[in-house]
Amino acid sequence: MSKSILLAEDDQVQREILCDILRSCGFEVDPCASGEEAVARLESSTHDLLLTDLKMTGMDGLSLLRESRRKRPEMDVVMMTAHGTIRTAVQAMREGAADYLEKPFDKDELMLVLNRAIERSSLREENTRLRALVKQTVSMGNIIGDAPTMRDVFQRATRATQVQSTVLILGESGTGKELIARHIHFEGTRSRKPFIVVNCAAIPDTLVESELFGHEKGAFTGADTARAGKFEAANGGTIFLDEIGDMPLDAQAKLLRVLQDGLVERVGSNEPRRVDVRVIVATNRKLARRVEEGSFRQDLYYRLEVLVIELPPLRDRLQDLPLLVKHFREKLGGRLDINPPAIGLPIIEAFQHYHWPGNVRELEHVLEQCFVLSTSPELRVEDLPEKIRKPQPQTGGFLLPPNGIVLEDLEEDLIRQAMERTGGKLKEAADLLGVTYKTLQYRVKKHSIDL
Repeated sequence: MSKSILLAEDDQVQREILCDILRSCGFEVDPCASGEEAVARLESSTHDLLLTDLKMTGMDGLSLLRESRRKRPEMDVVMMTAHGTIRTAVQAMREGAADYLEKPFDKDELMLVLNRAIERSSLREENTRLRALVKQTVSMGNIIGDAPTMRDVFQRATRATQVQSTVLILGESGTGKELIARHIHFEGTRSRKPFIVVNCAAIPDTLVESELFGHEKGAFTGADTARAGKFEAANGGTIFLDEIGDMPLDAQAKLLRVLQDGLVERVGSNEPRRVDVRVIVATNRKLARRVEEGSFRQDLYYRLEVLVIELPPLRDRLQDLPLLVKHFREKLGGRLDINPPAIGLPIIEAFQHYHWPGNVRELEHVLEQCFVLSTSPELRVEDLPEKIRKPQPQTGGFLLPPNGIVLEDLEEDLIRQAMERTGGKLKEAADLLGVTYKTLQYRVKKHSIDL
């Protein structure tokens, strides 16, 4: 994406020359004929950098700098000065200007200074983004579990932080696959570099390659500018490809090349670009079965199956329920700014008789619902959702009504229940049903379910 520059220059000839140069170098330019005009643009500014002359009629560049620092402190400012105003330019640097250019300057000097300022700004943005990601991430102590299967997960995840191998995380929706991926990245050697998350199931098949590997200008209809893909954005860090089983075969071939050679090719380009990216993938599907069906490349499957971490469903580690309930009670209490009701043994026993198709994520949502609605100092069984108070008998993993079922009716009913429970949010409903986003979109259309 091209960078946007707010230009303040009261000399019309100089302003037009600068606009031509900047646009020829790929910048977007918003020219202003005075400092006052530039200040007005700052109110709703989305510019990446302010380039201003120091000497202007009315508000000068130094006053404009002070206003920009007040209104847009994160935006860098570059001053243009004449020889006799260098001392004032130094003063501007002390007050926060990123750099200055002494007139007359040529195109190369201009590009050097601007690119240097933009690079510094990009680094600051990256550091801010990384700090935000670190706040969202988890330590191993927050990935809760004491069951033997979870101890194996912890051991493998710890090993994954010590090596650079590709990691394949398996597990049903809601078991915490992304939490494990975040732990591996932020506890590993790449923790200060980007962590990029891509949900392969949520991207239309026609856009997967462009999203992952980028595209050149004119590569397809709507490609008005060149754009880097997620792999280039993750360079030096980690990319987490969730729902890898839904990736189209063409994109799988390109992913294999990245894993083998560290090279990506943007759509519409024959020029390979080298990237250094650690790849972590996850799926709730049986990849071996998809290989047999021909919808997943066998060579890619073998390449991914290096370090495998399999997360157990909640129903297979019910002994962890007390630990999980305690963890979510503390977490939700802080997030909702409430003192959650106490949770006694009857609640835990009710939870242990429920199947938890949405796994740990569903447990957190149920607790949040109960905490928000409860008015008692201690949570009661009657406060729980009916599905938990009166769990249906399980048959092959499905709820079986007492009078038998018609499969089409059951499918539609389950989809409607999931949509109602998630407030019509397709992604959350898909996770609850254990299907992909695309599959649910198809089923909703098939049954003419209103969103």
